[in-house]
Amino acid sequence: MFNDIGPLELVTIVVLAVLVFGPDKLPKVIQDVMRTVRKIREFSESAKADIRSELGPEFKDFEFEDLNPKTFIRKQMDNDELGLKEIRNGFDLKKEMAEVTDAVHSRDTDSSTSALSSGSAASSGDGRLDMTKKPEEPAKDERPPYDADAT
Repeated sequence: MFNDIGPLELVTIVVLAVLVFGPDKLPKVIQDVMRTVRKIREFSESAKADIRSELGPEFKDFEFEDLNPKTFIRKQMDNDELGLKEIRNGFDLKKEMAEVTDAVHSRDTDSSTSALSSGSAASSGDGRLDMTKKPEEPAKDERPPYDADAT
């Protein structure tokens, strides 16, 4: 419950409690706090038991910690009922990227030249862009095209 409280924080809390409540009332306050914590735990456990009984026998192994997405994913990755390891092993990202780059570089030069030459950069004869040339500047009277999605 208090896994993240270090010794310095614990000493600070004890000193503050003695200063605020005084040494006379501190044992009574600790008892009241412990009683309240116990009641909250009992209420929580009874609520969990009620929910389990209402869900029926199909959910007798149901754990409320499974509602946490991280815990659920961790259990599923360990269990591997979904076949995620097969999917992960069957997917080779480097191979897929190599295929995409090969497909891009092996396009026919006619369609790429006409599409690219109408753009702002000049293209050379082999279908590649010549980034050393300056792009054509639009005429002074021309306004840039209006993009309704960008506004």
